[in-house]
Amino acid sequence: MIIPPSRNVGVTIACEMCSRAFAPSGRRRYCSDPCRQAAWRQRHPAPVAPLPSRAPRSATVYQCAACEARYLGEQWCPDCQRPCRRLGPGGLCPHCDEPVAQADLLPTTEGGAAVS
Repeated sequence: MIIPPSRNVGVTIACEMCSRAFAPSGRRRYCSDPCRQAAWRQRHPAPVAPLPSRAPRSATVYQCAACEARYLGEQWCPDCQRPCRRLGPGGLCPHCDEPVAQADLLPTTEGGAAVS
């Protein structure tokens, strides 16, 4: 059987964060610095940075519709002199240094859509 800590209203108060009884001194409302810090963090949540809607051009893989060559960060095929279509975010393969889109690395279903 767990006995709750003794609480004498005139001598101790409950911590606003963890409800542990402690002897107050001055205007102190928390039993310890970690409880005080946790309460401050609860009152001031960290701002959530919005995610970019698209990858920057330098991290986007493009493919030429005519010759099917892939380029990283280049929207124009220098061989065909045609615009390339965007495949999505990606980078260079560490083995062959060819541009690889992230969608190429994800498993696909029978319909061709990537599984998330």
